[in-house]
Amino acid sequence: MTLSASFQIGRSALTASQLAIQVAGQNMANAATAGHSRQVARIVSVGSGVGAGVVNTGRGVQVIEVKRQIDTALQSRLEDSISREQAALVDQQILSQIESIINELSDTDLSSEMTRFFNAFSELANNPSATETRAVAIEQGVVLASYLRGLNADLNSMREQIDAQLATRINKADEILRELASVNDAVVASEQGVGNANELRDRRDMLVSELSQLIDVTTIEQPNGAMDILVGSTPILLAGTSRGLGFRQEAVDGEIRAVVYVKQTDQQLNLTTGSIGAFLQQREKNVNGVIQDLNALASNLIFEVNRLHTSGSPVAALTDLTGDLPVPLADRALALNDPANATFARLPFSAGNGAFNVVVSDSAGNRTITRIEVDLDGIDNAGLQGFGDDTSLEDIRDALSAIPNLNAEITSSGRLRVYTDSGFEVSFGDDSSGALAVLGVNTYFSGTNAANIDVRADLQGQPLKLAAGFSRSTNEVALAISALRDKGVPGLGGLSLRNSWLATVERVGVEGAAANTRVASTQLVRESLEAQRGGISGVSIDEESLNLLSFQRQYQGAARFISVVDEMLQTLIALV
Repeated sequence: MTLSASFQIGRSALTASQLAIQVAGQNMANAATAGHSRQVARIVSVGSGVGAGVVNTGRGVQVIEVKRQIDTALQSRLEDSISREQAALVDQQILSQIESIINELSDTDLSSEMTRFFNAFSELANNPSATETRAVAIEQGVVLASYLRGLNADLNSMREQIDAQLATRINKADEILRELASVNDAVVASEQGVGNANELRDRRDMLVSELSQLIDVTTIEQPNGAMDILVGSTPILLAGTSRGLGFRQEAVDGEIRAVVYVKQTDQQLNLTTGSIGAFLQQREKNVNGVIQDLNALASNLIFEVNRLHTSGSPVAALTDLTGDLPVPLADRALALNDPANATFARLPFSAGNGAFNVVVSDSAGNRTITRIEVDLDGIDNAGLQGFGDDTSLEDIRDALSAIPNLNAEITSSGRLRVYTDSGFEVSFGDDSSGALAVLGVNTYFSGTNAANIDVRADLQGQPLKLAAGFSRSTNEVALAISALRDKGVPGLGGLSLRNSWLATVERVGVEGAAANTRVASTQLVRESLEAQRGGISGVSIDEESLNLLSFQRQYQGAARFISVVDEMLQTLIALV
């Protein structure tokens, strides 16, 4: 080996040591920097071998790359755990809010209000002639209806807040994707197929972790260093191009759904974890689910109470009644059960095949009872399926008008009006069809669901219009309404009104407890994976200090080696 070759060996040692010291210094400087991955200088010996009979000891040392210490499989698991933990936290938050709104097992919950309502009718059954018990039965209905409307409004307000958070978080995810596209371009341009842009890659990993908090993602690194990101099998980032995320609301079967889509293709995304996925799941499953259960409860309460009340006789004589349901001109001649009849098809309850009694009484107490058939079997006179021969609103009007001393019309607003001749009054009974309850004739409640339920306007403040029995002095109606607290309701799957609501409350409570468990378990998994990542990618000050000392000694040794070679060269020159 020549002395000039020795100088090259020394120079390579100085250069390698200097770069290794810089790597150790970079690691120590970023020991507390979030997302920094420990870097290691990969040092190899340069070219040794035998040539032309002369032993060649090599040409020194070289740093061939500065590599990040990272386990990509572990990183993917960590990103998944972050998504799952964020989803669990959102589940816990939403379910806790629902439980707070429902406020069950207190004195001011829906179960307590329903109990007070049915108790008021039980008291009315015990004393049907007392004006004060009638007033209490009406007032408790007003309170119950107000509570249902308030509960519905709170749940809808919560849904609107979720939509606002969804829009904000999706905008944030869209911004992260745009930044990731920019970092992807920078990584490719910096590395050019050789070398490693470690700081850029750390930044990219940080952005992916931040994105994982919002949505569940899968990452795929391309040979040129660019990273593609997918949700399921749908790409949302391809190298330096973000396909964009958007948020909109769509009406589906009468319900407003929240939709996340890819802007570039308008493809809907099925998100399952991350905070956005959890908000979507909770919005549809639990918030909408509780609203639907509440509406089902209110609708069945309205229909069942009204069905009983329409057959009762109030103390005040009924001479002029107008139904609550407006029916447009196009639907008046269509059968009540015809799917083409939009007015009745959109109601949460419906009339069935049956009949009802119409009782017309004169001032002397003479009564005429007429039975009106309501044909809603969906079969025409030829025995074929069809609605052409089934009962329509106009048929009911005509049948009522045919009764002596009774008149019926459809008002300009589309409501059924029934009124008697002078000196007569009317009442109804034994309605097996539910048609009068659907049309809102002589009902207790108005409205169709939890958003608009109320006690009939003309009943409030006029207790004598409340029907307690089939006649003015009996209590059959009050007893039947009171019994609804424990009676199975077909529209609620055979559950009673109270038990159907308790089933909803129980489901929310069970899912809330499960969410609390998931938060603890997902947090434990995430912390464990972070600890594993820290063991691989984290910076140890003690280890880097030892590396620094080692490379410093190596640098000093290389400098001394060059000094010795220089002395040898000076000696050789002096001999010449």
